[in-house]
Amino acid sequence: MHIQVNTDHTIEGHEALAARIRGVVENALSRVSDHITRVEVHLTDESGPKSRENNKRCMMEARLEGRQPIAVTDEAATLDLAVDGAADKLARLIEHTFGKLHDQRNHRTDLPSPEPTFSDQS
Repeated sequence: MHIQVNTDHTIEGHEALAARIRGVVENALSRVSDHITRVEVHLTDESGPKSRENNKRCMMEARLEGRQPIAVTDEAATLDLAVDGAADKLARLIEHTFGKLHDQRNHRTDLPSPEPTFSDQS
């Protein structure tokens, strides 16, 4: 699983920040990482240098094997909280997606219905 971290011009995108974010994403997605080829993380500060509540935004997009990409967004007061929130949302969404696929495979509808049996032969 490749993790790419992108920041807007208001956030310093130094390697320590990217390494911390990769660790959060790897930890949150560890159970499903075999099915993920790539995760893109986009960080933005919605208000720039102005201070505002929940102005940090983290959008994560995961590219899953054989599936369309899925994305989640979280906004919080700090980048760390926004990244944690988005990683948790993404993990739940991926687990839900694969859970639905597993359920669909277990509930096949292409099997013939059993023939009715009659015990009364009058």
